[in-house]
Amino acid sequence: MQTQSRRLVENLLDKEALVFPPPKRFDTLRIEAAVKEILAAIGEDPEREGLLDTPARVARMLKELTAGHGADPVKELSCRFVEEKAGLVLVKDIAFSSTCEHHMLPFTGVAHVAYLPQDGQITGLSKLARVVETVSKRLQVQERMTAQIADALEALQPLGIFVMVEAEHSCMVLRGIKKPGSATITTDCRGIYKQDSQARSELLTLLNRA
Repeated sequence: MQTQSRRLVENLLDKEALVFPPPKRFDTLRIEAAVKEILAAIGEDPEREGLLDTPARVARMLKELTAGHGADPVKELSCRFVEEKAGLVLVKDIAFSSTCEHHMLPFTGVAHVAYLPQDGQITGLSKLARVVETVSKRLQVQERMTAQIADALEALQPLGIFVMVEAEHSCMVLRGIKKPGSATITTDCRGIYKQDSQARSELLTLLNRA
């Protein structure tokens, strides 16, 4: 195992090996080897006691944080019902944490997800939270994450979709501009909530209620 790990580290040092094809599965061994190289590259000793288990910990962490890659959020909406009198469905403040693909630092916040059923077609409320969880567990940008949530809701064929995501980005807090407390808001409006300003205004009023 040590020989194989050492070989992977040597491959990482080969410039031609720095361009990797996407793995077909989560490659724990490759990640551990890469983390060891990063530790060495910043001047640390990967073999010192406090860092011996760090590569394995980082691999487990990345597996959890990217569990949504390859997962289809639409499958979370397979549980559907017909409720003929159903009106607007809005779930506010769905907490999430995701990982920015630019610096691989976390961004965290809440998502507000709404849809207006057509012909009474609804899904379980918890399923909306599962959609948010699935798309957040990927290397993401907030704008794409917002759109992917809305894309999944299209499976319900509703009259309207509205998604708002509010988040704080570590890449703005810990590095660069270093502005803690700044929030980024993204939205995606579809159907009636894009076409009808009054319907959109009524929805925003509900969102702004304490």
